[in-house]
Amino acid sequence: MKSKQVKLFVTAIGTDSGKTLISAILVKKLEADYWKPIQCGTPTDKNQIESWLGPKTKTIPEQFFLKTPASPHFAAKNENLDIKVKDFILPQTDNNLIVEGAGGLLVPLNSDETIANLIVHFDLPVILVANHYLGSLNHSLLTIEALNQRKIKIAGIVFNGLNFQDAEEIILTKAKCPCILRLPKFDKITSELIGELASQMQLTY
Repeated sequence: MKSKQVKLFVTAIGTDSGKTLISAILVKKLEADYWKPIQCGTPTDKNQIESWLGPKTKTIPEQFFLKTPASPHFAAKNENLDIKVKDFILPQTDNNLIVEGAGGLLVPLNSDETIANLIVHFDLPVILVANHYLGSLNHSLLTIEALNQRKIKIAGIVFNGLNFQDAEEIILTKAKCPCILRLPKFDKITSELIGELASQMQLTY
């Protein structure tokens, strides 16, 4: 009997948090397809995934590719586009699927809708990436609160950066979900490293 198909949305507490690396690890772990619904600027995260994981990994083209490296709402406006959540269609695949968001949870897609609305539209559980920096505890708790308010399931948290146990305990208590991986800072990302991290990931969803 075929196992249940897994579809996860990777979001974060902010920009440049490590979502693409975590997405690559999840793709490797689950032998999944990869899709970023909206890409702003180059180089693209899709190309980065392909570079790390090789040609056998199936990456699905972005539904919206915007040239401006900025928030989706600004990039779309700059290119005379009006992007609505209802316009997005989740790709059909027989494989597991990892969907990577743009920026943080409340990054706007237009004047009314955000990445959070897109997650609700897709009805997907999330993997939350929480990177450590001064103020990140507040940003993590605000993100968790926003997810809970929208009844978006948090399937797991990845902590990216130095280990701050006290902060992590508070975050996990509020999120009511497990930490599935802790990442230190790496000088270089390789396919071998991604494979090693995938084997370490404690994903139980």
